[in-house]
Amino acid sequence: MTINPIIKAAVYASEKHKYQRRKGFNQVPYINHPLKVANLLSEYGENNEDLLVAAILHDVIEDTDATAEEISGFFNPHVSELVLEITDDKDLPYAVRKELQVKNAPSLSADAKKIKIADKICNIEDILNYPLDWSPERKLSYLEWAEEVVAGCRNISPELDKAFDTTMKEGYEKLQNEL
Repeated sequence: MTINPIIKAAVYASEKHKYQRRKGFNQVPYINHPLKVANLLSEYGENNEDLLVAAILHDVIEDTDATAEEISGFFNPHVSELVLEITDDKDLPYAVRKELQVKNAPSLSADAKKIKIADKICNIEDILNYPLDWSPERKLSYLEWAEEVVAGCRNISPELDKAFDTTMKEGYEKLQNEL
């Protein structure tokens, strides 16, 4: 029996992220995030296996000891390339990484742009719905930055663009009530 690559990716990512938790008072297991990103892509009609596998793995190089070579060997070079496209260089200062996401977004591949949009949608939903010790101003700043990043990713998937716009609208409305 052949192992389904999507299940294999979920197991691999859960092992790599096993001790990590999302920010906030609930300390939600980190693996929930990449699974939500892949699920969101699937909900909006994306069924390309490499895309969904890369969505599940999108933070493993950035946040764990995983390497591109390891991902290439366990999955395939295309998945590894997709993950690398959206991986921040943690050796750079936070502000520089944020700037580079905005600058590099237009040159990402179509699949990397889809993952990036889904990632931002999921992050915004978490910021708005999980108890964080972030001020409303900090949350608003994240939304504004996410909007800049996604501006460079648009027109690849009308469904994801619409979902992002809906999430942003809800986010701005919710934050206006907190300001």
